[in-house]
Amino acid sequence: MIEWLPTIWFLLLGVLLIGYAILDGFDLGVGIMHLTAKSDRERRVYMNAIGPLWDGNEVWLVTFGGALFAAFPDAYATVFSGFYLALMLVLLCLILRAVSLEFRSKTKSALWRRVWDWGFFGSSFGAALLFGVAVGNSLVGMPIQADGGFGDLGAFDMLFYQLSQPFGYLVGLMTVVMFAMHGTIYLYLKTEGETRERLVPWMWRTYFAFIAMFLLTNVWTFAFVDQAFNNFRDHWWLAIVPILAFLAILNISRAIKKGNAPVAFVSSCCTIAAFCFMYFAALFPNLVVSTIDVSAVAPAAFEAGDRSFNLTIENAASSSDTLRNMFIIACMGLPFVFAYSAVIYWTFWGKVQLGEHSY
Repeated sequence: MIEWLPTIWFLLLGVLLIGYAILDGFDLGVGIMHLTAKSDRERRVYMNAIGPLWDGNEVWLVTFGGALFAAFPDAYATVFSGFYLALMLVLLCLILRAVSLEFRSKTKSALWRRVWDWGFFGSSFGAALLFGVAVGNSLVGMPIQADGGFGDLGAFDMLFYQLSQPFGYLVGLMTVVMFAMHGTIYLYLKTEGETRERLVPWMWRTYFAFIAMFLLTNVWTFAFVDQAFNNFRDHWWLAIVPILAFLAILNISRAIKKGNAPVAFVSSCCTIAAFCFMYFAALFPNLVVSTIDVSAVAPAAFEAGDRSFNLTIENAASSSDTLRNMFIIACMGLPFVFAYSAVIYWTFWGKVQLGEHSY
C-alpha cells in the first residue's frame, strides 16, 4: 500500500469534520439558543437565520460518513456497531430538528408552535451533546477485541458503557456551550435592532460558560486521559495549534467588546477548527482506541508484537487501489462541495428579512 494514502485520507476526514463542526455548529447553536428569544417574531428570525443553510451544512457530515466507509471500512464497521444506538439517537435528533424547522410555522396555534420550539431546542441540544460525548469517548477508548468486535457486549451494553463515561459528558457539555456561543455570535451577525442588542448579554454568558467548561475539560484530560497528549509530547510543533486556539478564544472576547461581529465569528470558527485539529492529532495514527490490555487477554499476540487492539489508519484501511481511486474522486468532488457552500453563503449574505414564505 502506498504509505501516504492512509495519512492523506485521515487528513481529509479531518477537513470534513472541521467543515461540519464549523457550519452545522452554528446551526445547532441557534437551536440551543432558540428558547431565549422573547417573542414569536424573534424565534422566526432565529430560524430564518439558518433556514437557507442548515440542510446544505449537513452535506459535510454525510460526506464524512461516506469517506470513512470507503477509506477505513473496518473502523466504520466497529464504530457503527459499537455506537449503534447512540448514532440512532443522533439521527433522531437531526430528523426532529429538520421537522421542527419545517412544521413550526404551518399553523398560528401558540401551542403548536411551542411544541416545535421545544423540539427544535431539544434536538439541537441533544445532537451537540451526543457529538461531544462521542468525541470524548473515542479519546478514552472502547473495549475492542482482536477481531474489531466487542465480544458478548450487545448494543444496549455498549450504550450503557458510553453513557457511563464522565469524560464523555464533560466534552459533550463543552461542545454544547461552544456551539451555543458560536450560534449566538452568528445570530448577532445576521440580525439588527432590538433583537441584535438582546444577543449581546447572551454572547458574554455563553462565552464565559465555554471558558469554564474548556478549563474544566483540560484539567480532567491532564489528570485522567493523559494518552491524549502523547503526540503533542513527541512532536513539539503541534503545540502551535493550542496556542493559536488560545489566541482565537481571547480574540472572541475582544471582538465582542468592540461589537465586531465578523471578527468574533471568524475567531469562533478558528477555535472550533483548532479543537477538531487537536482531536485528530490526539488520535493519530489511531481511528478507534481499544481499552483492552493485550498482554492480559492474549499473551501470545503481545509477545509477537501486537501491543494493542487499536484500529489504526494502517490496519483498518481499504486496499491501495481503493484509496488511490477514491482520492482521485475526492480531488474532483471536494471543490464542488466548497463551491456549493460558497455560493449558498454568498447568495444569502446579509441580515435576516422575514417574508411571506419565511419559517
